[in-house]
Amino acid sequence: MECVVKTFYQLTLDELYEIYQLRIDVFVVEQQCPCREIDELDRGAVHVFLRDEAGIQAYIRVLKPGAKFETAGLGRIIAKKRAVGLGARIVREGIRAAKEYFNADVLTLEAQVYAKGFYEKLGFVQTSEEFLDVGIPHVRMERHGQKP
Repeated sequence: MECVVKTFYQLTLDELYEIYQLRIDVFVVEQQCPCREIDELDRGAVHVFLRDEAGIQAYIRVLKPGAKFETAGLGRIIAKKRAVGLGARIVREGIRAAKEYFNADVLTLEAQVYAKGFYEKLGFVQTSEEFLDVGIPHVRMERHGQKP
């Protein structure tokens, strides 16, 4: 499986279409969340995805410091197949990209509560009380300076 790391303007139209299709399928359709999935943060983000001959299998968006959080951030984290290691791999690739593109030692993300344990295994710690984001319980989490 190939790891691809690109800025918004480096993405091909087909890659951008496939990313948006995957994000909408998961975050809008599967999670039944009528929200504005495509937003202004995409243009300044680094887009990291794992792909094989069948297409994009996992995706993460890496945000520069100040875009959404004070620190660099991770978001829109998706793995098509669950419980096979793709989720952990794409988060580790996102951590590497944040370090490479933004020299980030601290990363912030907003995790759905059910996935908190997954992120804790990757070095993230909860930094907020539970809150609702588009009707889904979330917590803010941070990761400080460990290797990916």
